[in-house]
Amino acid sequence: MPNYRRSRIAGATYFFTVVTARRRPILDEPDAVAALRASVVEVRHDLPFQIEAWVVLPDHMHAIWTLPEGDKDFSKRWGRIKAGFVRSGVIAHRSGHRRAAGIWQPRFWEHRIRDTRDFSVHMDYLHYNPVKHGLVSHVADWPYSSFHRCVERGWYPLDWGGQVPEEPQCSVGE
Repeated sequence: MPNYRRSRIAGATYFFTVVTARRRPILDEPDAVAALRASVVEVRHDLPFQIEAWVVLPDHMHAIWTLPEGDKDFSKRWGRIKAGFVRSGVIAHRSGHRRAAGIWQPRFWEHRIRDTRDFSVHMDYLHYNPVKHGLVSHVADWPYSSFHRCVERGWYPLDWGGQVPEEPQCSVGE
């Protein structure tokens, strides 16, 4: 087994990719997305973090979080989010799986955001992902994304994402 080492910097901003087991499309129904959202709310109550962006696709999700000063434990948060989603039971009745191992890949991918440009590149990647996977033609058409919140903040125009972005459109702190 490889010796995988994670970047753990307290208070840093991270980009994550979390994938379902065997890439099964279990996040394709509104009730599943609602259960995931409820699990995130519950975890943030006990273990706060700032959500910069998030997109949920049928078989995976991407998120950008900023952890509180002095805190670097994103793994505990992801573990609790995954477990809370499983406990919701929304998937068990469809798939028969009752454990996180049957629903989620055991690991997740993380990347520490290094600077404003890196943040912008990952924001664009995250928001463009539903178009990349052929789920919609325009970013604004995907309902399970923080894109509309970013439009409200003035980070993106509403019509952004009809084609592959060449330059990042947003930056930290705007």
